[in-house]
Amino acid sequence: MAMVDTGTVRLHVQRLGPREGRPATATVVLVHGLLTDSLASYYFTVAPAFAAAGLDVVMYDLRGHGRSERPAEGYTLDHNIDDLEALLDRLGVRGPVHLVGNSYGGTIAFGYAARHPGRAASVSLIESEPATPAWAVKLDDILSRVVTQLAHSESETIDWIATHRGHHTARLAKGAARLVRETSLGRDIPASRVLTDDQIGAVRCPVLGLYGGDSDLAGQAPWLEAVLPDCRTVVIPGHEHSVLVEASGTVGGHILSLVDGAGRVAAEAAG
Repeated sequence: MAMVDTGTVRLHVQRLGPREGRPATATVVLVHGLLTDSLASYYFTVAPAFAAAGLDVVMYDLRGHGRSERPAEGYTLDHNIDDLEALLDRLGVRGPVHLVGNSYGGTIAFGYAARHPGRAASVSLIESEPATPAWAVKLDDILSRVVTQLAHSESETIDWIATHRGHHTARLAKGAARLVRETSLGRDIPASRVLTDDQIGAVRCPVLGLYGGDSDLAGQAPWLEAVLPDCRTVVIPGHEHSVLVEASGTVGGHILSLVDGAGRVAAEAAG
C-alpha cells in the first residue's frame, strides 16, 4: 500500500506483481467506478489472477474515494484523467499500459487512451462507455437523483440499504452520500468535456467491451464495434451492471486474452 502525491491530490495505490524473480510481461492499470466503488472491487476479483499471469498490476482509489484524498472541488473527467497521467509518471511507468475500467473507470481509461494514444496498449471497458454528450446527460440524471434522494431522506435511504443489502453495502452508501454532499462531484461530472466522434474513432489500440446481458449498457456493444477500428465486445448473459464482481472469472479471462494478444502483436511488430 502507498500514498502517491500527484501534485494536486494524494492517491491510495496498491500494486501486485508476479512472484519474486519473475519479470512482469506488461503493466495493467485498473480504474474503478463511482461513489460506492474503490480499488477493493479489483483486489478481491481479477487483480490476483492478473498478477499470477505475470502482469504488473496497478490499482488506485480515485480522488474522493476509498483511502485517497477528498478535495472539495475538482471532479470532472479531465481531473480524473490528469490524476491517472500524473500517477503513472510518479510511479515511473513509461511504456504503454493496458487499461481496465469498470463503469465510470472505463470512461476515464478511454479518455486517457484518447489523450495519449501512444501510452495505451489496450483498453477494456467493463459496463462502460466513452464520454459522449449522451453519457453526460445520463450521468447528470443519475447524480441529480442521488443528490435529491439523499437531501430529502439520507438516513432512511441508508437504513433501507442496510436492511435489504446488508451493513457493508450500507457503509459504502454512507460514504458515497458524504462524497456527494461535501464535494462538487455531482456538478462536475455532468459538466465534463466530452469526446467527439472523431476523437473516439481515433483510438487505435485494441478495445474490449464487456457487458452484462441484462444491463442497459449492453446496447453499446454494436455502436462500439462500428465506431472503433479495433474493437471486440462480449455480452455475458444473466448479469447486470455488477458483472465484474458476479462473473470475475469470465471477465478476467477475456481481459487476459486481450492483453496476451496485444502483446504478441507488439512483439511481432518490433521483431
